[in-house]
Order: sequence, then C-alpha cells, then structure tokens
Amino acid sequence: MDEIVNKVAGSGLVSLDLEEFLEEGERVLFDIKPFLFQGLMLKEKDFREQIKNHDWSAYSGKLIALHCSSEAIVPTWAYMLLALSLEPYVKKVVFGDLNDLEKQLFAEKLAKLDVDQYKGARVVIKGCGDSRVPLNAYVQITSLLRPHAKTIMFGEPCSTVPLFKSKS
Repeated sequence: MDEIVNKVAGSGLVSLDLEEFLEEGERVLFDIKPFLFQGLMLKEKDFREQIKNHDWSAYSGKLIALHCSSEAIVPTWAYMLLALSLEPYVKKVVFGDLNDLEKQLFAEKLAKLDVDQYKGARVVIKGCGDSRVPLNAYVQITSLLRPHAKTIMFGEPCSTVPLFKSKS
C-alpha cells in the first residue's frame, strides 16, 4: 500500500493567516448625534454638560468608533473631548465607522509583526476567511513582506495565486 504524502507540509510554504490578527473585543459605533441640539448642531455648554454627566463606564473594555450620523458640522475638538472621556474605559477609540476601526486595529497589529521571520520564505497569505479582515490589511501585509519574502502567494497552500517572486 502506498504511503500518503502531505506535499503541502513538505513544500516549505509558510502560511500567514490574517484572522490571527483580529483584535478581541466588542466593537461599538458611538454616534455623537444624540449629544447635539436637535441632532443638528453643537451647543458647547450643553455638549460639555452631557459629557460630564454621561456614564462612560458602560463602554469598559470595548473598541469604539466615533462618528456622526447627521449632516451636522461638528468641530474637531468635540471628537477630541469625547475621546478623552472614553479613553480611561475603552480598549481603543478611533474616528470613523466600524470599518475604519477594524483598519486601525489591523494596521497597529501588523506594524508590530516581526517580518524578519519571513526572510527568504515562500509565504502564502491565507484568503477566503473571516470577512472582518479589511482589504487594506492584505495590502499592508504584502508591502511588509515584499522586502523579505522569496515569494508571496494568496489563497490556501493547496491552491495559491502567485503574487510576487524576488529576483534573487
């Protein structure tokens, strides 16, 4: 009887799964609109009073995306003041929607990646997984790996799309 050989395991491919970089925690889209007068304009005195009286501890340990769902013109300092109020309680606060939050989380994690471990490696960036992995994470990891990897591919080790091959 013929022995079954795992050709993928013996190929020397290094699989990189961006899902492993997903930040744990509840994501919250924090809308500034309820803090505005009639949802349309900011009255500084009222705004500051609402911030002072709001229970920020309800956001403990959460990942926050600050945005405004109305067409109001909100001064920059208002978002800064909200961020300062949230900061002692939350894991992370960014300006934008939940997609912006996810992009920021991935950018920070990938910036900490030790890319030297991929020097001369044949890297397969795993695809077709969790839809929460933003496209910019794939672009960022490709840029990070290019100076180090021998080859960069996308997909699964058994079925890859070649993207890059170093000339050396």
